[in-house]
Amino acid sequence: MAIQHFPLKLASRRMIAPSVGHYVFVRDDGQPLDYIPGQFIQVHFTYADGSATKRSYSLATQHDHAMGPGEAVEIAVSYVPGGAATALFEGLQIGGTLEASGPFGRFCLMPGDTNARYLLIGTGTGVTPYRAMLPELAKLIAQRNVEVVLLFGARTPDELLYGDEFRAFADAHPNFRFVPCFSRELPAAGSPHAHADVRHGYVQNFLAEFGPNAAGDIAYLCGNPNMVDACFEALKAFGLPVPQVRREKYVSSK
Repeated sequence: MAIQHFPLKLASRRMIAPSVGHYVFVRDDGQPLDYIPGQFIQVHFTYADGSATKRSYSLATQHDHAMGPGEAVEIAVSYVPGGAATALFEGLQIGGTLEASGPFGRFCLMPGDTNARYLLIGTGTGVTPYRAMLPELAKLIAQRNVEVVLLFGARTPDELLYGDEFRAFADAHPNFRFVPCFSRELPAAGSPHAHADVRHGYVQNFLAEFGPNAAGDIAYLCGNPNMVDACFEALKAFGLPVPQVRREKYVSSK
């Protein structure tokens, strides 16, 4: 899969958390973007002094084929106060363009996997690649009855990115379990997210509940570096070999 440079034109955006925007682009050169769910793109721009820089964003786009010309290119953007990338995205008007390259990365579901269960663990925008994987996970559930547990850490219900989509997917696929872990504030009674699988605390505190097992599990870790490191050590302690733990760390950059 060749890495390409291409222009992206903003089609729409919406806020999905108080400080996270969901941005929908299309390639402005009429070419397709062939990518594997779990990969990311880089957005290129310049600082005020003219020096070049770039930021990485996992693709949130859900698809089960190579993306043709004009198809959506979706990302989640965390706003960092005073950040150069934040200023770029906040100032981008509908129809405006920016330069990007990609796709990059190997944080993907592997065709040769024969595991019985995936443990998907994420915090913040680290959950974005899991949204992109949902169509592929639906196929794996149907084809080989694989089980999936998504442990998603957020501080409050307002910060549960794509929570409604994950909940709906879990309702439609009994083999998919969505476990939101709130470190600060639990959902109000009657909220769609006030259900039996909600936990109060950090995601790493609930790993043991799901009995990670080297014989049947492959784990994915994406998000806050401290969470990734803590879960990685915990999974090794449960006996998972390093190749069965796939990691990607997210660091908010200004």
